Amino acid sequence: MTSIDVHEITKDYGSARAVDRLTFSVRPGRVTGFLGPNGAGKSTTMRLVLGLDRATGGSATIGGQPYVSLGNPLRRVGALLDPQAAHGSRTARHHLLALATSNGIAGSRIDEVLVEAGLGSAGGRRIKTFSLGMRQRLGIAAALLGDPEVLMLDEPSNGLDPEGIVWIRELMRKLAGEGRTVLVSSHLMNETSSFADHLVVLGKGRLLVDMPMREFLASRSRPGVRFRTTELTRLRDALIRKGYEPAPGDDGRWTVDGATAQEIGSLAACEGIPLLELREKQVTLEEAYLDLTATETEFTATTSSTADKEA
Repeated sequence: MTSIDVHEITKDYGSARAVDRLTFSVRPGRVTGFLGPNGAGKSTTMRLVLGLDRATGGSATIGGQPYVSLGNPLRRVGALLDPQAAHGSRTARHHLLALATSNGIAGSRIDEVLVEAGLGSAGGRRIKTFSLGMRQRLGIAAALLGDPEVLMLDEPSNGLDPEGIVWIRELMRKLAGEGRTVLVSSHLMNETSSFADHLVVLGKGRLLVDMPMREFLASRSRPGVRFRTTELTRLRDALIRKGYEPAPGDDGRWTVDGATAQEIGSLAACEGIPLLELREKQVTLEEAYLDLTATETEFTATTSSTADKEA
């Protein structure tokens, strides 16, 4: 199968550097989440891989070849970058027919991908009548048209309803399970955590992370547990005697940093204190990502409390 390989790629727009000597690979058989704050260089990198922009330096290849040298590229690479790019006066079927004809793809494939994308009954409608979610589905249908080995999707869940979000999540995992190479850019951390096996994270055009999802979460996690009990005072006192510092939470649970569930559970058992709940603290992808990129965000909002202090 085919991989995406980016090597020392750089892109300058005048004096501004959008991508800074970036190197990473996207391997087959897994979904790679492509993350980073606004302005981090994700979309620019995807455009460089697809030959839509020319790099200032470095290289990007798909299966060892630049995208521009691929014959019938839609049969090798399916991409969704801008669902609004389709001509509004065309019908969905005619839009896909133009793509199929120019890439040597059988016309029978058109109805197959329309049905797969949930647009089987809308093939004869003009695209300008489509909602954002329907345009998104059409863009995904176009990416699937050539049954490609490589999929590159930029914000594929944008505009989709809950059923559509579940569908695209399952589709990406299915494609990766077939041994295809799947690169997905997204701002939705909770959604990304539901489908990505591997993460590539950018900050200000530079590579911050290139590792499996589980390793990334583990690397940003700190030991700690949350618990609930019917005998809070006894357990709290026992914890303090052992050198722990239990802290109350807003939801009625208590937290002990620097401890494991086994340690707290054993202590409670020795003291004869019942536990209603005991679990390890799990860092979310959103928490880990925000912690990582705190100093890499070009555009940030000011909270009301901060604004009050500065006023």
